[in-house]
Amino acid sequence: MDKLLLEHGTALIVMVALAAGLSVALVAWLLSSALADVPTEDRSYKDAPPLGFRLVWYPIHWLSYFLEPLISTRRLAAIQAQLRQAGLDYTVTAPQMVGARVLGAIVITALCWWGLASFDNPPDGEQGLALTLYWQVMGAGALLGFFYPSFWLRDLMRARRSELLKTLPFYLDIITLCVEAGLNLQGALNQAVAKGPKGVLRTEIQRVLRDIRAGKARAEAMRSMADRLVEPNVTHFITAVIQAERMGMNLGPVLRAQADQRRTERFARAEKLAMEAPVKMLFPLIAFIFPCTFIVLFFPIVMKFMHPGV
Repeated sequence: MDKLLLEHGTALIVMVALAAGLSVALVAWLLSSALADVPTEDRSYKDAPPLGFRLVWYPIHWLSYFLEPLISTRRLAAIQAQLRQAGLDYTVTAPQMVGARVLGAIVITALCWWGLASFDNPPDGEQGLALTLYWQVMGAGALLGFFYPSFWLRDLMRARRSELLKTLPFYLDIITLCVEAGLNLQGALNQAVAKGPKGVLRTEIQRVLRDIRAGKARAEAMRSMADRLVEPNVTHFITAVIQAERMGMNLGPVLRAQADQRRTERFARAEKLAMEAPVKMLFPLIAFIFPCTFIVLFFPIVMKFMHPGV
């Protein structure tokens, strides 16, 4: 029997190698065929994606193509609304955002597995415990990678909202001055874009002006801006302007009242944040600063009691 194995061992090895090679080639062919069916995306009218998306853009695009039929329409609409609030509606689509979450889970899980595998193998009696630890760490990594894009998107939405509320009174002042000086509303918006600081509001006003030049009604373009920002202050301003124009009222007093109100609200928000600061400082003060202070103060006293004759 051993002699027979020795005689045909080379043939068996060659057959196993051929079978493994054919299996790998078949998997590669199936994968390439599936990826070839993914259509290329027309990004001529879109902005460049963020840096993290650009680094792994093709895997995200491929995953989004296969995941899109599995996601409900309501969920896609909710994600698209969040992207619109974050200013990414012309950068990333809702399926691509889901693809980024799935890819993040895969990548972080692989990194966790690689990091754990780099340690020495545990003893024979601790194999089960090590396997449990592997699964726990990889599961935590998968959850972190899956939810991190959502956390990043939420932080981006908060940053945009904070910047919007900070610059809104300034833009309203510019628009009010231009209207009171004799310009119409569209001319005032042009001046606000030309003179105002860069930021969220400037980009949105530019988008409104672009929609108007493309033939969209001014009221409709401004309502679209309110729908994109989903900010009550902006919605109140746009509603007041549209109603004043519809009723034939003078826009100057309306805009002046809106600017004064937004400035008062900004001052109230600043006061609220100033009053919340001492409360937010309590935890780091009690958890970190007080213990260090007590250690510095009481260490010489404790040492005196421990060594009274020294």
